[in-house]
Amino acid sequence: MIAGLDHVQLAAPPGSEPQLRAFYTGVLGMAELTKPPVLAGRGGCWFSAGTAVLHLGIEEHFRPARKAHPGLRVNGIHGFSKELQAAGTTVVWDYDLPGHLRFYCEDPVGNRLEFLEPTTI
Repeated sequence: MIAGLDHVQLAAPPGSEPQLRAFYTGVLGMAELTKPPVLAGRGGCWFSAGTAVLHLGIEEHFRPARKAHPGLRVNGIHGFSKELQAAGTTVVWDYDLPGHLRFYCEDPVGNRLEFLEPTTI
């Protein structure tokens, strides 16, 4: 029986860890998690915010995810989008999901990310 979602993994190209760390911790404000020593040699980075855990794994022949993406809940979505834009990230709003405000952006290696905030409780 499934008990919950442990993490989401996205791929990234070899050598991109410094860019990913700068974006996910510096721009998004996520905390970097320490990878277990047995996995650290594979490269990549792990991050968390609240209950969300995101793994970025190294893929030799990387192609960014264009449709597949994590959906991350935020508080204060308008202010958060302005912070991303001030950091040079392009934000694309989408108003098609009833009961939510949401936008998309790309991480430094081109992976699609969704940020959303419920408008009703």
